[in-house]
Amino acid sequence: MKDKRITNIARITLILFNVGLFALVWVSYYNDYAWRTHKTRGIVVSILAFYILYHWLAKLYRGYAIASSPVEETVLSQFISFSIADLILYISSVLLHRDYVNVWPGAFIVVCQLVGTTLIVWISKRYILAHVQPSSTLLVCGMGTQAQLGQFKRQVEGKLAHLFSLDHVVTEDRLEEIKSKIDGIDTVMLMGVSPESRDALIHLCLAHRKTFYFAPDFIDIICRGCEVANYLDTPLLKYDYTYSRQRNLIIKRACDIVLSAFFLVVLSPVFLVAAIAIKLEDRGPVFYFQDRVTLDGRVFRIVKFRSMIVDAEVHGAKPATQDDPRITKVGRFLRKYRIDEMPQFVNVLLGQMSLVGPRPERTLHETLYEQQLPDFKYRLRVKSGLTGYAQVYGKYNTPPEDKLKMDMLYIENQSLLLDFQLILLTIKIMFKSEATEGFDETQSTNINKQDRKKAG
Repeated sequence: MKDKRITNIARITLILFNVGLFALVWVSYYNDYAWRTHKTRGIVVSILAFYILYHWLAKLYRGYAIASSPVEETVLSQFISFSIADLILYISSVLLHRDYVNVWPGAFIVVCQLVGTTLIVWISKRYILAHVQPSSTLLVCGMGTQAQLGQFKRQVEGKLAHLFSLDHVVTEDRLEEIKSKIDGIDTVMLMGVSPESRDALIHLCLAHRKTFYFAPDFIDIICRGCEVANYLDTPLLKYDYTYSRQRNLIIKRACDIVLSAFFLVVLSPVFLVAAIAIKLEDRGPVFYFQDRVTLDGRVFRIVKFRSMIVDAEVHGAKPATQDDPRITKVGRFLRKYRIDEMPQFVNVLLGQMSLVGPRPERTLHETLYEQQLPDFKYRLRVKSGLTGYAQVYGKYNTPPEDKLKMDMLYIENQSLLLDFQLILLTIKIMFKSEATEGFDETQSTNINKQDRKKAG
């Protein structure tokens, strides 16, 4: 979809609507409490602050991605964005007034923002589906990718059919056919092609000024961690295996300690209710401990709320599947909202994990994945995390190869700002059920067989 006028109009409408509603309640009520003097200046500063916060959060949560995201996901992203901005400005009014300020006018405006945003997004999405033509797309697949081709096509045609029309599907060895078709299409997708073919196809796309998509390989992601070295009159890229900003690691550890201690205190009522519910259901243990692998291959004991029956792994480790009968009723609820993972704040406080980083794998799984993907051990360059890039942008059943690439993207771009963004994005993921989608039965059984073979 090349024409972005509809999404741009929808984005501007959302901004004007949500900022306008905030301005209405702020001017008519909260400004008198927050600014006893310089009230006009206070109105301008407060509305500007709301706009900056809301707009930044909406971009972070992809709240303007109306064309590429489902309506409910876009509305959720918008709701989180304006709710956080509303809350921060409300807290500022309380602090400036130095006393309690009635929260109900603000709560009413949040409801109005939600209703209006839902209508704007729904109408915009309906219009896009009815009037905007998808991009004519040429899909070039590599030799030996037939097994993944069917699944990839189903994903595109199921979720992105309004953006991409897969008019042509050819293999990478049919270069002349690709050349003959490229002028009649808008977009090229490369899936599993060899490095040699990819270079030739990218040059072809550049020559014909076509938009193209491709999955990065190991070297592509490594290059994102390079810096330009202007030593000679020839461009050089320098890659340093050691993370250069060591001071950031100290700050990150300090944040881990402060935030994990804070969440352990704030969430203690949730922990208590979860523990009682688990105990009442089957009288089994509340917590579940498991060996996981972290920085430099060190093994530690991770702690979780037990979400499966007591003898769930009596026949060996087996990843959870959709509608897995081993998951208890309480456990299903805990998993849906990631409550089962929250005791790991203890692991963070003890320094065994960080708040943000690659998720730690089980010891057997780590060994198995490293045998299949030697580069998988690259994830152990940093401390494992409670949340991470793969958790935000992937799912529970994301294949190890794709999980590796996402974790590599984090490692090569790690910064305190990226950590902060991923923590904020985790709020949204907690409300997306597909993020906890289990493996299918075949995948789970195969992993179980390989684990038992390795253990034996």
